[in-house]
Formats: sequence, structure tokens, C-alpha cells
Amino acid sequence: MVKNAKTKPDGKPLKLSDGDGLHLYVTTTGKYWRYNYRIDGKQKTLALGVYSETTLKQARDLHDEAKAVLARGVDPTANKKAQRAARVKLTENSFEAVAREWLVKFSDKWIEEGKKRIVSRLEHDIFPWLGNRPIAEIEPPEILACLYRIEKRGALDTAHRAKQDCGQIFRYAVSTGRASRDPTPDLKGALPTARKQHFAAITNPAEIGALLRGIEEYKGSYVVQCALKLSALVFVRPGELRQMEWAEIDLANEVWELPADKMKMRMPHIVPLSRQALAILQDIQPLTGSDKYVFPGIRQRKEPMSENTIRQALRRLGYSNTEMTAHGFRAMARTVLEEVLDFPQHIIEHQLAHAVKDPNGRAYNRTKHLQKRATMMQRWADYLDELRETTGGDVVPFRTKAG
Repeated sequence: MVKNAKTKPDGKPLKLSDGDGLHLYVTTTGKYWRYNYRIDGKQKTLALGVYSETTLKQARDLHDEAKAVLARGVDPTANKKAQRAARVKLTENSFEAVAREWLVKFSDKWIEEGKKRIVSRLEHDIFPWLGNRPIAEIEPPEILACLYRIEKRGALDTAHRAKQDCGQIFRYAVSTGRASRDPTPDLKGALPTARKQHFAAITNPAEIGALLRGIEEYKGSYVVQCALKLSALVFVRPGELRQMEWAEIDLANEVWELPADKMKMRMPHIVPLSRQALAILQDIQPLTGSDKYVFPGIRQRKEPMSENTIRQALRRLGYSNTEMTAHGFRAMARTVLEEVLDFPQHIIEHQLAHAVKDPNGRAYNRTKHLQKRATMMQRWADYLDELRETTGGDVVPFRTKAG
């Protein structure tokens, strides 16, 4: 009967009663379950659903629920609106909703690589379990369960970072009135202390020479080979190198100027370019000069080179992850510049874009000591040439510091 119900012959709506106010309202546009009731002396109608999305049995169940609400002296229509508002509020105040809002508000000041890592941790390790939970109701054991899952797969450092991410999200929720407290401090000591991991690096001059010769004979992409060569010469962070843009390079003044939003310390940085570095850039310019990035992606040229490209290239050269990494070029330069070439530590640290001060305790800007750094970068490039060309035992040994 419900399935075949039609409007009246003149096209006017038809009401099919099921009893006690429940009826099917049939129009030319559809069939609607409704409940007519009275409260406070007023006739009102509650929409219960559309047939056939809502079956007769479901409509009767909803009708019984509405009658029970009415029996308590509560308007079923007002109650339905309140429940809908509560669901919306829970959705807007879920952990994932607050986290996404926090990301939008603050991530524009982050380095892109860091943003991707945080989003990945949240999406893979936190949201699947806490994403739909109202943030104000989440308790420490729920967070700890997520962290234990991360720890069990051997990623203890990631677990600690995920805890920090959650803490920042909870504090944002507190500041915006969506939570009363940050529960993450209650987890202090619940995870083992993460041992600081040092990136594997080659620092022995003879072994550096072998690495450089291997790069010269690299059989993969020429663009990747150039990226490997430049990694050794400029020793910036891997993310900074792969996101190098032609617009940032001043060939005339022999510098690469990195904007603050690409730097870990959120301060602009200058990399003096040695003759060797300039030669690499001039050589690759006909290949990628029309692209945004000096080292574009293989498949998506509008995107930078993949973060795994240098690592995979080193693997192809025969170096395991415990022997040499993309980040290891920084440790290589830092060690040899101080221990072999005898450059002052604060000059090296400044070129590494670390948060350091000069010997007098003063912080200095990106241009201070620029000439000294340019001299150091040229000497470093020349020394790498010497190591690459030396196949015997004439490599400059490590200098043993007095004291």
C-alpha cells in the first residue's frame, strides 16, 4: 500500500494514517513520514523521514521515540533540533576537527617538510583512533594507546613527536574553549626516553674521496648526480636542497638566498657559492632552468625532487643507511672544516644555519661574516676536489687538537 500510494486524482497531497498521529504524506515530489502531535495547546508536525529511505518499521520506531519524548513534556521537534545541534557540535569539536583547524592556523609558518611529517603522524597514528572523539572527552590512556602502537613498530622518536603534536592541539583546544585541559603532561615518563639519533656520515678524508669519485661515476639521472655533487658542496639540509628554486640563486653575486619560510630556524639564510657549485648550476640550467625548481621531480616537474631521491642514489652507490645519508653531508662538512681545515667553529655553525652566537655572545644576521664564509666555502670545494683526485695515501689526515 505504501509503495503504490499516489496523490489524489486532482494532484493534491494524500495522507495515509498509520494511527496515533503517524502518517505518510504523499505528494507529486515524494512520500514523507510525519507525526502530528499537540503540545502546549498547539498543533505541530515532526518530520520522521522520506520513504523509501525510511521504511514503515523505522518510521514506527521513530514515532514511538517521539511519543516517549512528548510524554516527558518535551517538544519532539525541539528535541530533534537539539540533538542535531549536539551532533554538529561534537563533529566541530572532535579531535580531528580541532587538529585540522590548528594546522590551518599555524602551519603557514612551518617548513613544508615539517608540516608534511606532522600531518602524516596525525593521519596515520592518531586520527584513526582519536579523530572522531570529542576532544574534551579524551583521556590520557587513550592517547597512550596510540603512542604505544607507534612504539611497538620501533618508532620511539615518532611516538614522542606525536605526543608533542597532541599536546599542542590540546592546548589550542583549551585556548579556544573546546577543552578544559591538556592531558598529555599526565603521560610524562610513560614512554622510554628516545635516544638522539645521529645521521650516518663519512668523515674520514680518504673515504670522502672515494664517495666523491663514486658520485662522478654515478650512472643514474644527470639531475640527480648534480644534486649529489651540490649536496657535498653546500651541505644544507636535504629538504632545502631539493626545494632549491632558480629564483633564489644569484649567479652574478655568487650566492643562494633561502627565504625564512624554508629554514628550520625561520630566519633567511645565505649560502655563498663556490666556483664548483656555480659550474654545476650553470651546467644544469639548460635542463631545468625553465622549471621552478633546480631539481624538479622526475614525474611531476612542477614539484621538487622526492625526499628519497638522494638516499636512493647513495644506496645505488653502495652506501647503506648506516654508512652515509643525505643529511650526512652536513656532518661531513662540519667535522672536516673544523678538524682538518681549521675553520672557526662559530663560522661553520653559522653556515650550517644553526642558532649560534659569535665569540662575543652576540647574535648576528645572515650577512655578517659573509666574506669569511665565502672563503670557507671555496676552500671546502677546493679540498673536495683534492680528495676526489687523490687515490693513494696522500690525503690530509685529521688534525689532533691540543688539550
